Amino acid sequence: MFRPHTLWLALCAASLTHAAAANTASAQHLEPVQINASASTSPLTRHAAGSSRLNLTLMQTPASLTVLERADIEAMGALNTQDILKGVPGVVFADPPGSAGSVFYRGFGSGSLSQLYNGISVQYDAIAARPVDSWIVQRLEALGGASGFLNGAGAVGGTLNVITKVADDSGPISRVVLGLGERTQLAASWQRSLGASAHVLRVELNRSEGALWTQGREREATQLAASWRAPLASGATHTLALEHQHERVDQPYWGTPMLRDAQGGVSGALRFDPATYGVNYNVLDGRYEQTVRWARSILELPLSMATHATHTIYHYDALRDYDNVETYTFKRNNSVVERSNALLQRHDQQVWGSRGELTHHTQLGRHRSDFALGWDWSYNRQTRFPLSVAGPFDQTSPYTPAPSYFLQTPGITRSYTPGATNVLHTVALFAENRTELGAGWALVSALRKDRIALQARNHRSATATNPALFTTATNPALFTTAYHPLTGRLGLVKDLSAQWQVYAQASTAADPPAGVLATAGYSSLRDFDLTRGRQFELGSKWTFDQGRGSATVAVYDITRRNLAITDPNDRTKVIPVGAQSSQGMELSARWQASSAWLLSGHWAHTRARYDAFAETVGGSVVSRAGHTPANVPTVVAGAALRWQANAALGLSLDWRYVGRRWANTANTVWDEAYQLVGLGATLRLTPALQARVRVDNLTDQRYVASLNTSLPYLGAPRSISAVLDLQW
Repeated sequence: MFRPHTLWLALCAASLTHAAAANTASAQHLEPVQINASASTSPLTRHAAGSSRLNLTLMQTPASLTVLERADIEAMGALNTQDILKGVPGVVFADPPGSAGSVFYRGFGSGSLSQLYNGISVQYDAIAARPVDSWIVQRLEALGGASGFLNGAGAVGGTLNVITKVADDSGPISRVVLGLGERTQLAASWQRSLGASAHVLRVELNRSEGALWTQGREREATQLAASWRAPLASGATHTLALEHQHERVDQPYWGTPMLRDAQGGVSGALRFDPATYGVNYNVLDGRYEQTVRWARSILELPLSMATHATHTIYHYDALRDYDNVETYTFKRNNSVVERSNALLQRHDQQVWGSRGELTHHTQLGRHRSDFALGWDWSYNRQTRFPLSVAGPFDQTSPYTPAPSYFLQTPGITRSYTPGATNVLHTVALFAENRTELGAGWALVSALRKDRIALQARNHRSATATNPALFTTATNPALFTTAYHPLTGRLGLVKDLSAQWQVYAQASTAADPPAGVLATAGYSSLRDFDLTRGRQFELGSKWTFDQGRGSATVAVYDITRRNLAITDPNDRTKVIPVGAQSSQGMELSARWQASSAWLLSGHWAHTRARYDAFAETVGGSVVSRAGHTPANVPTVVAGAALRWQANAALGLSLDWRYVGRRWANTANTVWDEAYQLVGLGATLRLTPALQARVRVDNLTDQRYVASLNTSLPYLGAPRSISAVLDLQW
């Protein structure tokens, strides 16, 4: 079907082709493409704001830390922020609509991870960290293990930090990218200095749309970012960064029903009817829609040669809407699919924050000592507007579902009645230090003290499932509580040579016992404190081949205590006594063998277990101690090979392996391991114009991206994408 955007993109393609021809005519030859493999380009010399406020390099940091820069993101062909995670050892991810920020790291899921955006948490990461198009991403930082000392509650398994492009001093930028294929894209970057002044303006624009791989599902997304970097007196600078994101998915895919056994249950390896791959049972007018706006004001103030201050004020505004029928189950001997659980849901979230930091470089005796001190304040308010009808609604063909519509579903109307509002006031003080002890030794420490005040307001009448817990003497609809976590890190680094170091560290974190505080309800608020997590880690980092290669290894042990579990003596109660742990090893390496060949890879082994955990099954309390958490594989591995054949042609091959995962805490249902292969090619048509083609899932592997025993969420089949990239 003809659409206006098709003509628009075609015109853009014609413009790019004309520009390419012009550049070809003006260019006498193609400059050779070389990758500088000197020691200064080693990934271990990169800095990461997501692991410390002391501007430490990866080599100086006593922790497993991965930094993927813009060049890495483009080389791997990452389409969105979750795709970038393919380069982080041990991480698995998926984006089912109801929990699109599903990430698992070191044995823990998204409820126990911090997923930051420019160093900011909106404290609703499992939902708010929905993947966005990667065009506006400058780099991604991943810190493994307990890291509450950075941003407070919610980081037992690790911290992921997405950093977006803003105006900088890198010089003028003019770039347009046109994406072709099933996913069309038009993206542009523009940066300029204003006259002879040091004022810099930058604009980023991205528009993508196209059909997704399941029936009826289409997605459109727009990102617009603008930033202004202005010089102030005394060497200070101020950056104003604004960002608008909008995404809409029509008829979202919620999963593919698995085949049932003769008793109507599920056990063993997941089984599917191949004829149902790609079939979408959602209502035809189903949707997911999100609008997000960010505003940041960043003041950088050098107070002296040794002292520097930074202050950031930020605002986050998000509105998320769901209109879907979300559950599909095989019935009658796997001959029909039953549809149930209609949900109209709206999330209205606002976050305001202020963060101040002061860094100071000094000497303690004859040894260098760097300090960071600061505060973190935020106000987070979220109201949910749920309307749900359980059904079931109908039974339909597994292969050609009968058309149905959301607003024709019995009991559903488009009305938004507030259910509950959670308000979080967070105030924190933090401090960090790195002191050189001599003889190659350095001590790295951090401490953070939070006060998290939570107010939960019930807008509806009390019921058995939504009782009058939300009660105070003065306000029968309001529940209040406060948490006071103290988290920290202590690490020791030993430089064995200029190219080789070893380290040891201990760190802590604090998480909600269940769910997230921005939506916490009855069962996870009453009589509960935050869970406590701690990690011990040993590791080593080194460079080789005159800096052209680098490698890291880490072993760790993480324990999280006081999870919410069913009371073994009273199944109607939940008590905070559960425990979960993980032990593992991570390896990563990168080697620029020559100016033409680049090899990289990573391997992670995780042994995750419930040490003490019980749940109610059929009216009885059953222990799950010794079992593996759902969706956590034992082994995750990846490798990539890039070959610059000549000045114009580059080829790449990448491979990813994810081991067997369990779908339930009983460990009775699982999905087998899977492997994905990708191919890429880059052709430089002129000095300014480049064409890139990528094939994902080359072997068309059918795999489950997110497991459960009700509705597994399948990963995408083979896909091909191509772009024209013009820079001048």
